[in-house]
Parts: sequence; structure tokens; C-alpha cells
Amino acid sequence: MFDAGKKMRDQFNLAEFRDKVLGCWTGKNIGGTLGAPMEGSRPLHDVSFYTQDLGGNPAPNDDLDLQLVWLQAVEQHGAYRLNERILGEYWMRYITGPWNEYGTAKGNMVAGLYPPLSGFCNNDQWKNSNGAWIRSEIWACLFPGTPDEAARFAWLDACVDHAGEGIYAEIFTASLESAAFVESDPETLIGMALARIPADCRVARSVNLVLDGYHRGIDWRTVRRNLVEDSADLGWFQAPANLGFAVLGLLYGENDFGRSVCLAVNCGDDTDCTGATVGAVLGILKGRSGLPGEWIAPIGNTIRTVAISTYYLFVPETLEELTERVIRNKQLIERENPALPRLADGPTRIGDELRRRLGDGEWARQNICTRSSRAVGYDLPWGRLTLEYGSSPVTAPGEAQRLRLSVDGCPHSNRLVCFRWKLPEGWCVSPGTEQMLQVKQDAVSTLAVEITPGDFPGAMVYVQLEVRLSDRLAPWWLAVPFELRGTVEQEHQIVSETFRDEEGRRTLRYE
Repeated sequence: MFDAGKKMRDQFNLAEFRDKVLGCWTGKNIGGTLGAPMEGSRPLHDVSFYTQDLGGNPAPNDDLDLQLVWLQAVEQHGAYRLNERILGEYWMRYITGPWNEYGTAKGNMVAGLYPPLSGFCNNDQWKNSNGAWIRSEIWACLFPGTPDEAARFAWLDACVDHAGEGIYAEIFTASLESAAFVESDPETLIGMALARIPADCRVARSVNLVLDGYHRGIDWRTVRRNLVEDSADLGWFQAPANLGFAVLGLLYGENDFGRSVCLAVNCGDDTDCTGATVGAVLGILKGRSGLPGEWIAPIGNTIRTVAISTYYLFVPETLEELTERVIRNKQLIERENPALPRLADGPTRIGDELRRRLGDGEWARQNICTRSSRAVGYDLPWGRLTLEYGSSPVTAPGEAQRLRLSVDGCPHSNRLVCFRWKLPEGWCVSPGTEQMLQVKQDAVSTLAVEITPGDFPGAMVYVQLEVRLSDRLAPWWLAVPFELRGTVEQEHQIVSETFRDEEGRRTLRYE
């Protein structure tokens, strides 16, 4: 018997959801293929359709590749058992692309600088770049209509190889794409995503610059020039300007799929990324059934990879196969978190409370965007230890810095966590080599120490930290990494491809 007082659970019609997810991946392939020939070319373009002979296949694109790795991580661990360290290990195992932040992250992890330190250290040139926000669709499709959940996983993802603006950019796109399963107006979606990142960050500044120009009736070419000038200090291939190009395509495209992806690509710079993201967003909004057939036919439904190792990675052969795997994992995630909207055979039904939460980004701003890229976590049998560097593990002799040690998730009360530091000769710790921290169940306990490095016998020093719970005999040993500043360099030099500079001159790319 129907109970009128019982709250109806939010749900998506399964067939409609399948169409939207397939549309997402199809739009991703379309936009990435359209922009691939112009990638890195910085002047304005004037494309209106594919410029290459495709033969029924899309161009391979790392924007989609990396998401296949995350999908397998979800399948093998479950979404809510993932953390940034697990994603980092999948990165080391499966991601072969050596470019820029991808290679820097690997080098850092090899040295023991695990996520999020892998995206923060030795990465000034690329920490704010495009590698993270271009791979956000997997989280949106697994967490449709719940942008806060998508933002949570976007942070875990982005911190592997980015920090700062690079992370904010993926929180923005994951939130927007998740909300797009419920809301259909692009400008409203942009506002929902903006609500989840810091108002004063550079990504928000670029997005607001486009919004302002659009509302004032300024032509898109002028807005694009304003974006380039505003981000000139950051350099090329950076998230604020390129995400601005994607937003420009969504707004000025006026819901026309072909015009929207072409506008994003015609802005130049990281054209495969901007086109792919615009295509994915519109694919969610329109569904595969609503995408123009003339854009689908030249590339078909296959998946081609370029930046991942397929050895032991279960790569789907088609977009349909990828979509079905996403659906299966979405249904498993509903068991992990029954509060999420479910997939059902009945009609889509979204309640007022979920719709209200779409526009309220305070939780994500306060709990996701405030997470530190200088804090590395360690899972212990009786809780989680987080060690946050005051400035950076990249340091020099004599540079004292405070380290904050926090313990949470402990199932016991009135225990002491005992810390004992074993320091290299010439190093010192204040207030001493031993500390004790009282912990309580379901509480966060914190203490601070100050480490002053002495000489470095090599590029890296791993300070030994013994951690023991007061009623346990066996200790846990951690290696706390420090890197001597100036001893590690990332040289990014690509000479096998040619690009055009702002004046249209052909040039080799050296980074």
C-alpha cells in the first residue's frame, strides 16, 4: 500500500542514464578527435568539422585513457575504499604517458613522495595545468546528481599529479558534469560548479571572465583574447585559461553541439582537452540519442589508447562496453552508499532536497578544497596517521619547519600514540625525539614538532619514525621523506612534434 508520508527515493531511469553515459563518452571522443591536430597550437583556429581522415576510428586521447585506469581501481577496490595512495599505485602500474606532470608525479613517487606530495613537489610548472580536469567524467558518471561526491573523488584523482589550480579545475568539471545528469541549463551548471571551488582562485577568475563577457554581449574572440592575456603569467597548457575556453564553448555555443565543440577548439592551446570536455558535457545533457549523427559516423564507437599500458588493464573495446561497466559499478556503489540516487526501471525522480543541494557548494569548499597537498596519510591497523609538512619536504640544511601529526579513525579511547624519531647525524627535532599523543574514539588528535635538517648525504633522506599504540608491543615504522632542494630536476623536452606560436609560426616545442 502506498504511504503518502514516506519519502520517495531519488532515482534515474536506467535507460535514460545509459543514454547519457554513452553520450558522455561519445562526446568525449568527438571533441578530443576534433581538437587533436591543433593541440598545442596557440593562435585562433577556424575549424567547423574534423580535419583528418579518420577511417571510422577516433583519435587516441589520454583524456579518456586515464579514466579507464580509475575505473579498474573502482572495480577492484570499491569506490569508498579508494584513497589517493591507491590511485598513485595504479598510476605507477598503468600510466605510461611521460609528459609533463604525468612524468613528474611518477618521479616523485619513485622517490617516496606519495600523493598528494607527488602533485605538489618539483611541479611548479605543471601543477596548475590540464592533466586532471580532462579526466573527470568517470566520477560524474559514477556519482550522477551528487556533485559533492564527485568532487570528493576528483580531489583524490587530481592530487596525484597536480596541486592548487590543477585540483580546483577537476573539482569544477566533475561537479558540473555530475550536476548535468539533473540540471540541463549550461549557465546554471557553471554556477553550481563555481560554488564548489574557492571564489578567489584563478580557475574561478577565468570562468567569471567568460560569464561577464557573455552577459555583456562581448564577442567570443574578444573574450578569448581577454582569457589569454589574463593567464599570460601562468604560461600555456594551464588550467585557468583552457577551462575558460571550455566554458566559452558551452556558453557561446548556445546548445548547438557542433558549434560548441568547435568554439572551444578554435580558442587554441590544449585543443583536444577543451573540445573533449565540452563534448562530454553536451553528451550528458543530450544523451547519445541527441548527438548529431554526422559527428558520430566518422569515428564510430571504438576506444583507442595512447598513454596507458594495457597489460593486465581491462580496456573496453567499445564505448558501449565502457558504459555497461560504468553502470555495473554505479549499482555497486549504491550498495556502499545507499543515500545516493539509484538506477531503476521506473521513471527518473529527483526530489527537491537533492535539487537544493546541487546549488549549495559550501560542503565541498570547506571539506574538499581545504585539503592540504602537503599532508600525506598512512593507514595503520588502529587508525590513520596524517603528517603535514609546514612548507614542503623539499628543503635545505638549517631550514626548520613545523610538522603536524594527526591521528583519526581510532576505535579506542584513552590510548596514547607514542612517536620516536630516529634522526640522521646533525638533524634535530623539537621538543625532543619522543612525543605522546592521547587519542579518543571518533576524534582527531594533533601534535606539532619542528624538524631542522642537517646535511644531506644524497638527494633524499628518509627519517625513521616509530609509531606505537600504548597497549601494543609491536611498533610501526614510517619513512618520512625529505629532498635536498636543487638536486632533482624535471626536464620536459618534446622535439618530435611541431606547433604554431601566437603569430602562427611553426616551431618545435621545448619544455
